[in-house]
Amino acid sequence: MKMLNKLSIALLTFCLALLCITSSAQAVEKNDLNITVNYFLTNNKVPYLMVKVTTKINGKFTNVSGIGLKLFLDKDSTGTFIGKAFSNEKGEAFANIPPSVKSEWATSQKHTFLAVFDGDKKYEASKAELTISKAKVLIEAGSDKTVTATVFELKDTAWVPAKGVEVVLAVKRMGADLTINETPTFTTDSTGKVSGDFKRDSIPGDAKGNIVLVAKITDNDQYGNLRVEKVVNWGAKFVAVSNFDKRTLFATRTKAPVWLMLVATSIIIAVWGILIFLVVNILKIKKMGNNTL
Repeated sequence: MKMLNKLSIALLTFCLALLCITSSAQAVEKNDLNITVNYFLTNNKVPYLMVKVTTKINGKFTNVSGIGLKLFLDKDSTGTFIGKAFSNEKGEAFANIPPSVKSEWATSQKHTFLAVFDGDKKYEASKAELTISKAKVLIEAGSDKTVTATVFELKDTAWVPAKGVEVVLAVKRMGADLTINETPTFTTDSTGKVSGDFKRDSIPGDAKGNIVLVAKITDNDQYGNLRVEKVVNWGAKFVAVSNFDKRTLFATRTKAPVWLMLVATSIIIAVWGILIFLVVNILKIKKMGNNTL
């Protein structure tokens, strides 16, 4: 009986030790998340946040989807709660600054955004923050095809020019923005202005020749990402031409080019002609063999 009790105690001790080791192993297996907060303001309207979530796997940063993030303005409290967002397949989560924090937004010229992740079975709890100063960008298009952008920052209750800010002057295109000339960026002077000559005269626009000029600040440590757009008719007029009823290489079967139809028909006739010739000759050879016998 004593021996049985000793065995039971030993078995129980072993199970507890195994459980502790398993729990420790599971705790060690949790990965750390890397969270970055980005601030965006387009056309000086409602600002929004983009939070990027990644983790390091085999020495490489990998996007993480399905992570729930709580976003706050300045402090972690109910009155400053921006909202909850979940990361997509690119590891990105988006949220607009809601009217509920308007009073808090108006209290200061500088704000700190907080992104908080409470942790789960796979990842440790993590948080990130970003501090930005309020700023805006204005864009003007001159009659001599010069593009001028002015950057302002809010100090106290007045908008003052921002000096030494890198600004990109570009044209909005389908895939990405194209700079207006060979200069990649311009730096604002003491008046907060930058200017550049528009050198993309042959760039296609819409039916009226309209294109969209862009002045933007990208990943600025102080102001975040600012972007403003303006429509001008400096592009080449684009008139869509339909080839639906004409013979083209990519048309339907009945509208294929004549030369293509002749080539295809010739190939079909040649192949079938060779096959028929072979069959006829095989039949002749077989007939000659039967006559010999």
